[in-house]
Amino acid sequence: MSLHTTTFTSYLHNHNHNTPRSRFSSGRNQQTTEMGLTDRLKRSLSRRSSNPPEQKSASSRGSTFLSPQSNNPFTSGSPPTRRPDTNNTASLSSAHDPPPAYTAAQPSASTQYPAAPIVTSTADDAYTFLESFDTIFVIDDSGSMAGRGWRETAEALKLITPICASHDADGIDIYFLNHPDSPFHKNVTSAGTVAEIFQSVRPSGATPTGQKLHKILTPYLRKYQERPDSTKPINVIVITDGVPTDDVESPLVAVAKKLDKLEAPAWQVGVQFFQVGNDREAREHLKKLDDEMREISGVSDLRDMVDTVAFQGDGGAALTHTGVLKVVCGSINRRLDRNSKELHRGGLRGD
Repeated sequence: MSLHTTTFTSYLHNHNHNTPRSRFSSGRNQQTTEMGLTDRLKRSLSRRSSNPPEQKSASSRGSTFLSPQSNNPFTSGSPPTRRPDTNNTASLSSAHDPPPAYTAAQPSASTQYPAAPIVTSTADDAYTFLESFDTIFVIDDSGSMAGRGWRETAEALKLITPICASHDADGIDIYFLNHPDSPFHKNVTSAGTVAEIFQSVRPSGATPTGQKLHKILTPYLRKYQERPDSTKPINVIVITDGVPTDDVESPLVAVAKKLDKLEAPAWQVGVQFFQVGNDREAREHLKKLDDEMREISGVSDLRDMVDTVAFQGDGGAALTHTGVLKVVCGSINRRLDRNSKELHRGGLRGD
């Protein structure tokens, strides 16, 4: 008789005398010619079928097997990924025997933050447009943002993120003006991750909005130029409370000119500025940025890809997720309408 058969027979002998009757799976599909072993197996299975032990479902631990209520090492109260106690499995300790089967632990259902709600896209879904765009947030983390503006921004993003993720599996990307970029800030899909990110960033420093936009938009334009048909349009949402400390007009004008040269769709790139707080100088600067881009560029027919909105701080409207998404949706619709009219005029001229 082979070593495998001897060990297996020994286990059955010990098992029938020392442990509760339980279902045993060796993990092998080995054939044997030993009649004694076959008879022993038949007798063992016959006894179990005629007098089965009380069983309960193990589905609560992610298993599809039924297990007896006993101290059997395969069905103990230990975590599913923990190996059985070696004292109870001495008969399986041979170097030629496979390890006992165990079920991988299932992820815990409880988390620190609630799961993102599932929003089904329908004809009445106001946010269906998010499916066609990648959403990028640029957050002003200068010193003046500390306090109410920072809290409002974090809360708005925590509500916006699950909505975006329900329409676009990529989620959102988050950049800060001063804090270093991080892979952890890319493809964010949950409110919990947004909370962790904002807890790890402390507002301080200046407001280099132009530099950050240049860093984001330059590689995007290169990608679009190389693969225009497969490059998804983007919405860049800038949330700030003050006047930029650098030149923000030049990179925006350069991007608009490049997109016009490439004959990109009117909605390929959109930049929306949201002001939090009540800084009058910041409000005037953003309004000028929205209204005078063509005058600044010297190009009368430069594409309009910038929108600005001021959310008043003291006694006025607070920054909210619905307010942000409403403005983004309105900006896209205006560009779609404008592009349609331009195409129509071009068709008339061509007749």
